[in-house]
Formats: sequence, C-alpha cells, structure tokens
Amino acid sequence: MQGVKKTVVYNVSRGAELGADGGLVRAPIVPVETEAAVEFDADIGGEHMLINIGPQHPATHGVLRLVLELDGETVIKCTPHIGYLHSSFEKLGEYRDWNQIIPLTDRMDYLAPLIYNCAYAMAVEKMMGVEVTERCKVVRVILMEMDRIFSHLLWLGTTGIDLGAFTIFLYTFQERERIYNLHEAYTGARITTSATRIGGMMADLPPGWIEGLMEFVRTFPRTLAEVDTLLTNNSIWIGRTQDVGLISAEDAVNFGLSGANLRASGVDYDVRKDRPYYDYQTYEFDVPIGEQGDIYDRYLCRMEEMRQSLRIIEQAVDRLPGGSINVDDPRVILPTKTAAMNDMESMIHHFKVVMEGVRAPVGESWFSVESSKGELGMYVVSDGGSKPVRWRVRGPSFINIAALPYMIEGALLSDVIAVNASLDIVLGEIDR
Repeated sequence: MQGVKKTVVYNVSRGAELGADGGLVRAPIVPVETEAAVEFDADIGGEHMLINIGPQHPATHGVLRLVLELDGETVIKCTPHIGYLHSSFEKLGEYRDWNQIIPLTDRMDYLAPLIYNCAYAMAVEKMMGVEVTERCKVVRVILMEMDRIFSHLLWLGTTGIDLGAFTIFLYTFQERERIYNLHEAYTGARITTSATRIGGMMADLPPGWIEGLMEFVRTFPRTLAEVDTLLTNNSIWIGRTQDVGLISAEDAVNFGLSGANLRASGVDYDVRKDRPYYDYQTYEFDVPIGEQGDIYDRYLCRMEEMRQSLRIIEQAVDRLPGGSINVDDPRVILPTKTAAMNDMESMIHHFKVVMEGVRAPVGESWFSVESSKGELGMYVVSDGGSKPVRWRVRGPSFINIAALPYMIEGALLSDVIAVNASLDIVLGEIDR
C-alpha cells in the first residue's frame, strides 16, 4: 500500500536582529512542505511500551524518575515519581532554633543557596517585626542577584549537555567557578553558604570582595555574548527548542508556574516588580517576557535575566551604604567577642542567645521572593518559643514539575529530556 507522508523542513534565518530594547528576537523559521513516498501497512499493530528514565540518570537533573508510556517514539503518558531524597527539611526545622534552620535552606536549592538563606530570614524577621539595616538590605539584594546568575549558568550549561552542546557547559561552569570563589571568600563555603542570620548576616563583606564582584560583572558579558553566538541562531539548537514543550499563558497560570517558565509563555509576573521587597521598585531593570512558551523562549528569558541581574548588582553596589550590617538588638544578634569577654551584660546576652535561642512572638508569617526558578515562599508559625511550630516552603520546582506530563504528552522521546531540562528543577527543593 502506497501512501504520502508530509514532512516539514525548517529554513532557519541566521540573521537574527536585536529588538528596540537590545534584547534578542526569535530567529524566524519558514516552513516548507515537501512530499516523500513511504510504505506502510495499516494492519500492523503494536503495544505500548513502558520505560523508566531515572532516577539514576544525569539528564533527569537529580533523583527524578519518569515513567513513560510510548507508542513507538511518541510519548502517550508521563508519570513523574519524586521522593527519593526524602530529606524532610520542613519537619527537621520544627526541632531546631530559628537560626539553626538556615543550613537547611541552602541544601534545598544548592544551585542558588543564598536566595533561600535570605528568603527564610526575611520571613522570620517579618514575623518578629525586625527591620534589618540598610546595608544588610543592599547586601542581600547583591547576593540574591549574584546567585540568580549562578543558577542560570548551571541551567544553561547542563541543558547544553542534554541537547548535545557540550562547549556551552565549559563556558558556563568556568563563570560559575568565579562565583564559587566569591561564595567561599564571604561564607567560607562554596555550596552550603548558610550566610544569613535573623536580624542580619553572618559577617560583613570582607575587604576586596566588592572589587572581585565588580570584576566578574565587568567581564561576564563577554562570555554571555559568546554563548549567544554559539546557540541563539544555531540551526540545531533552534530545531531542538523552538515549538517544543509548548505551554500557553492560560495553562501556565493554571498549573501555577512561576519564574522564567511562566514569563516565557507571555505572563508578565515577577515578585520583584509585583510585590517588591528590599526596595526593588527603586532599581531599574526589565523583566523579559516570551511569546510562544516553548524551550527557546525559556532560554531567551533566562539569558536576558542574567543581563538584568548584572544591572541590579551595579546599582546596588553604587548605593551600598556604610554602617552596621546587623541590627543593634542583643536579643537577636550575638554581641562581638570583645564585648562578650569584657562586659557582663554582653556576656549574659551571648549566653541567652546561644543556650536559649532567639525567641519569636506568637504569630505566623509568609514571605515570598523571586528566586532563580520562580516564586519562593516561606511560611513560619511560632508559639512564642525558640523553635517554629510549623515551617512550610512554597518551592517553585515542586510546582513547575507538575506541568511536565502535560508538556511532553504527544512529544517524541528525544524531546522529553529537552523539556525536562527547560523547566530548571532541583530535587533538593522538591524532596524537601
């Protein structure tokens, strides 16, 4: 039996232009229909096949298991299985002092730990009515924007590997190493930063740290431009990402997506703009918005977000005030070692904070920030003691992964890895 199969060939224009705001414009594609004769037998039937991707698979970006039902190479159904880490961070937090929970937060999204450190501290400070110093506010903005770039670089490098663009991985991880050095210079650790304290930070910025940061800000755009050259108009990259993993604005909102995954579908929502904190409304930066809601738009959004984070960091450094980075409240912040060793009152306060912990008033608090992966919310409940009664986290990865089955049903098996990568999930936060 002779049939006709229509094939669509995409001619990719390599002359992408910059928009009026300097951002990237989608490279145009022109469908051209060709006809090719193929033979098939209508009587041939087949059974669906079940395969597992993960949980021990690098392209699942953690211990994620995807059970796929396939008809040939077409995905009929996808069932994600989570819970392999089983870390129980939220329950562990109910048995730790308010400050002792901070090390748990940077183990959730270990790809952007300072954002989680700050978000948790801000939720507790809101409940306690503690207003951090102006210097602390600006320092936290700097750290969160630095880690936004940090996270996007890992996403870009590992997604490049998933789609066969290995060179990108080398570019992005070289730049990540420079941020690792900044982490280590400030916190003493590269991944588990644990930098915040209720009412301030673990320490002020060390000498030369701002100069090292600004050297990164000055030179990083060159690497970003190289990645643009390698990927944005690359016909293979475009073929693997454009019109793949589509999700409309309405569906993205219904699934509760946030971050670049939501904005790539055309929804203009960013917590820094819509519910600003730490004076974000006074910073000049743009929120990139996509049109199609495919992998390519998510790529463009994250690329532009890195450029905008550089803008915010430059403005924050320019306005960085002097003064103390911690509040002047002995009930919350430990006194200096000199004061504790020479002043009786300071020694008493030191003893009480260490032995009894910081005490929060009875109440509850919710605080959300724009993390690198989307809206991150922290909810804490206090009964007046030194430990939370409840601690719950609205993690963006946990919400975003729920849309994965919808996005890949009907797609090809090879697209599963690409779509999963485009969501930018981290299992440490999903399995909290």
